[in-house]
Amino acid sequence: MDLSLIKKKMEALQPQQKKKEYEKIDYTKVYWKPKTEGKHQVRIVPSKFNKEWPIQEVQLHYGYAKFPIYALTNWEEKDPIVEFVKELRKTNESKNWKLAKQLDPKMRYFAQVVVRGEEDKGVRLWEFGKNVYQQLLSVADDEDYGNFTDVSEGFDFTVNVEPGEMNGRSFLKIASISPKRKESPLSKDADEVNEWLENQDNVLDLQKPFKKDFDSLKKILQNFLNPEEAEDEIISETPSGFDDDVKETPKSNYSLSTKKDSKAPVDKFDELFDDEEEDDGLPF
Repeated sequence: MDLSLIKKKMEALQPQQKKKEYEKIDYTKVYWKPKTEGKHQVRIVPSKFNKEWPIQEVQLHYGYAKFPIYALTNWEEKDPIVEFVKELRKTNESKNWKLAKQLDPKMRYFAQVVVRGEEDKGVRLWEFGKNVYQQLLSVADDEDYGNFTDVSEGFDFTVNVEPGEMNGRSFLKIASISPKRKESPLSKDADEVNEWLENQDNVLDLQKPFKKDFDSLKKILQNFLNPEEAEDEIISETPSGFDDDVKETPKSNYSLSTKKDSKAPVDKFDELFDDEEEDDGLPF
């Protein structure tokens, strides 16, 4: 008998532990984040995914893991945290409304950009918050600028980066952005322009391998609401864009009931999902 063959057959019969493997991506080549203080010059490129508006709006859940979790609503799917927030707002208790505000997914924004002086790196995703987004809207609404992404007569932006600190943590923050006074072409090389317009990453496609399903998010929410009941489990780290805001971890003051009762919060929480197999998979 061939003992090596027998060994291989025995190994083949053993249950194999499935390990989720992710494609290794150098995210510094996909996302742009200013690494130094001072001024950086960037050009926002027209998005091939949305011809009407170059900024992609994305909803994120903060405070549950090391990295933010992308809400299922980004893929037009029902999200248990979002649905739970709706239920909180149906009550008359102020603490539930306060918790609902904390649990609301936060909006982040992504733009396709070329960084001047780093054109060889191609188009990258720039993530920013509400303040920068409002400034971009103001520029777009200004008749002196208008379509700042025009490949022939658009405008570069100067991004002013300053040091910041919150809760003892130092970080770099975007103090302001401003459009250049003179219009300019995206590039003088037509082939390079075509390359930048076509070779772009969609942030939601990048996040699909790390996307949480409904049940996983429901478990994460339940552990947050009842930390004493939570199991010692590792929440996978979801690579993301770079966050220029400091986010606080929400604190739970869960009630969801306008009447006094003896039920534990976890029991009341589970009741919301009791009929999910009989109906449409959701308690609401």
